[in-house]
Amino acid sequence: MKRLIGLNIVAALAASLAVIAAAEARTRLSGSGATFPAPFYARAFSDYYKTTKNQVNYQATGSGSGVRQFFASTIDFGATDKAVKDNYNLLDKRKLVQIPTVGGAIVPAYNKPGCELKLKQTQLADVYLGKITDWKELGCEEGKILPVFRSDGSGTTAGFTNSLSAFSPEWKLKVGTEKAVSWPVGVGNKGNAGVAGQIKQTIGSIGYVNQSYIKGNIREAWIENKSGNYVKATKETTTAGLAEIELDDKLRGANPNPAGENSYPIVTLTWMLVEPGYKSEEIKHVLRFLLSDVVQDKANSLGYIPLPDNLKQKSLEAVESL
Repeated sequence: MKRLIGLNIVAALAASLAVIAAAEARTRLSGSGATFPAPFYARAFSDYYKTTKNQVNYQATGSGSGVRQFFASTIDFGATDKAVKDNYNLLDKRKLVQIPTVGGAIVPAYNKPGCELKLKQTQLADVYLGKITDWKELGCEEGKILPVFRSDGSGTTAGFTNSLSAFSPEWKLKVGTEKAVSWPVGVGNKGNAGVAGQIKQTIGSIGYVNQSYIKGNIREAWIENKSGNYVKATKETTTAGLAEIELDDKLRGANPNPAGENSYPIVTLTWMLVEPGYKSEEIKHVLRFLLSDVVQDKANSLGYIPLPDNLKQKSLEAVESL
């Protein structure tokens, strides 16, 4: 009898260890980077876990941080809203494939009760140049304007300043386009969430965030597009703008002021940075899920833009090449 009990205990222990081993065998991937797609990734990776029981841990640290950590090999994948140039970190041996995962709009967001803000392209640049300082110059009740910008290295900033450079020759000359620039005026905060929080707390402030951060007393401004029409970021306007982006052979592409009467003028892609041959099957499985119709169809409800079919097909081809 004692022998039988002992065997049962051993069998039970073995079964428990097998369950633990199986659990540990499940995929655990880590990534970090862009805050712009963070709400989209949070929902997608949560759904991925519910579907597969495989975990993807993502930290929204900013595009600059995501690129640096990827090349430092401290994460499995990075994320950025500005595609990486060929000459980045040439001494690093880690190979790179960057894959567009979803699109989004960068919107002027403001906190000025009673004001229905409509901005010309040059006006938006002039606010950040410090040339327009009072709300009455924008057709609202008087009051000091407080511009808010990203204090960290940010792909959202790169996309926003790229459009400002297209809107204003003066901006292009004096400030330019980058993930971090020397802002002429305003206050900085970290991440899309930080900028949104600053706007929420400060009456008279204006900033730029992903559309998904527009809520509560943070309002979205109308903005003039290339055709001279005033638009907000809707499914139709953002899709029209995103469709004007053309990708190169490294799947990089941007259009700082897309043509079209209904196009939203400040749109961007966001990229996942992966290394071919590194955890390829696990990462391919995640990317196929992100690019699936089920997940892409949820993009609009979360404040993002599904990839147009031609862009999605290129992303899927890149996934299969890993």
